[in-house]
Amino acid sequence: MTTVPYSPIPSLHGTQVIITGGASGMGAALVRAFARAGARVVSMDRAIAAGAEIVADANEQAAIPANFVGCDVADEASVTRAFSEAVVALEGLDTVIHAAGIAPGCPAENISVSEWDNVFAANTRGTFLVNKAAFAHLRETGGRILNFASGAGIKGQPNKAHYSASKGAVVAWTRTVAHEWGRYGITVNAIAPAISTPMYAKTRSKMSPQALAIHDAKMAADMPIDGALGDCERDLVPVLAFLSTDGARFITGQVIPIDGGLLMVR
Repeated sequence: MTTVPYSPIPSLHGTQVIITGGASGMGAALVRAFARAGARVVSMDRAIAAGAEIVADANEQAAIPANFVGCDVADEASVTRAFSEAVVALEGLDTVIHAAGIAPGCPAENISVSEWDNVFAANTRGTFLVNKAAFAHLRETGGRILNFASGAGIKGQPNKAHYSASKGAVVAWTRTVAHEWGRYGITVNAIAPAISTPMYAKTRSKMSPQALAIHDAKMAADMPIDGALGDCERDLVPVLAFLSTDGARFITGQVIPIDGGLLMVR
């Protein structure tokens, strides 16, 4: 199969963006890419040292230096404080990309109440609090909110019932507030990504050769494009860049799969 070369994303010069979950995975990649494309970026994460390190790395190529603010998205006071600091640093706000979340695995019958509550606190309460904080700063100017949902929140995922349920709630929340906040010029969409991350690579490294072969065969059968998870820079970043601009002002309340056709097939 011919590999399509990655094309740099268009300039995001001056776009004021908050990215949660910026200390790792897709959030970290977005911090680097958006800063490189000229956006004014504040990264947020509860992992202080890792988050600050990602921003320092991003600033080596940033058109405008990015900033980091520590934030626990499940804690209302932390979110309120972090957004206040971020908006001051950005001198305004255009877009919020809420990528923070957790995805533990466990058979449904073995999920404890504390595990269930922990997943919902990070994924569902976190979305609620971050979106509310974003609304407070966007209601006068309009803007973009992009929540990270998951295909698991639509079709379910074995051994991740609590994660799937939490992301299903994110989808329902996103569609509801898109209705309510549209009159303020705020669009709210959800992303359902199937993108390779360092955590995925670590998971693969722990699989037996037999398990890995079964996994890869299923991916090849289920995903029409590439038959494998996408690349963050090539496949995720350009879509998020577009959805963060006024070019996407007429798109709201949608679940946007960036997954090589995985949801379409299933």
